[in-house]
Amino acid sequence: MTFDKRIWRTRIKVVKIRLQQQRGLSLELLRYKGPIHCARLIVREEGILGLWAGAAPTVMRNGTNQAAMFTAKNAFDTTLWKKNEGDGQVLQPWQSMISGFLAGTAGPICTGPFDVVKTRLMAQSKSGGELKYRGMFHAISTIYTEEGLRALWKGLIPRLMRIPPGQAIMWAVADQIIGFYEKTYLTNAPL
Repeated sequence: MTFDKRIWRTRIKVVKIRLQQQRGLSLELLRYKGPIHCARLIVREEGILGLWAGAAPTVMRNGTNQAAMFTAKNAFDTTLWKKNEGDGQVLQPWQSMISGFLAGTAGPICTGPFDVVKTRLMAQSKSGGELKYRGMFHAISTIYTEEGLRALWKGLIPRLMRIPPGQAIMWAVADQIIGFYEKTYLTNAPL
């Protein structure tokens, strides 16, 4: 997914998170009556940019996640299986799954603070007065000061239950496709 699409989807996530916060409330207590009502209320109270709350930490999280994951995958392939980029070796699917699973843990660990801040910025509204967090750096500072360092990694366990298994499967498939391509097109290509 490209940078533009992720930023564009941020506004949908803001609405989703605001609606999720209401779960368990009786109908009379619901602030938002549905997605369209929620989006309209956000725009009316916070301006159009309210729909893009959390865009900066989303970009930071996604970029850091990709850098950590690809770097870790390459390091695990080299360390565990003596596989180097472009050496023609194709890992067994189970080897790719192990490296992919381990690499999939690196991303959430490195990006925990950005994920927490993204969610907090998306969840806050002006309905009670002023916003608690004025931006990404203010949110990191406030969370650290009020709740401690560990609070910046809240929700890490559920992310680790979701992301590494998916990365294991993705890398098992990707490495086989890349290996097939390299053997079929690169090793037989005239120089």
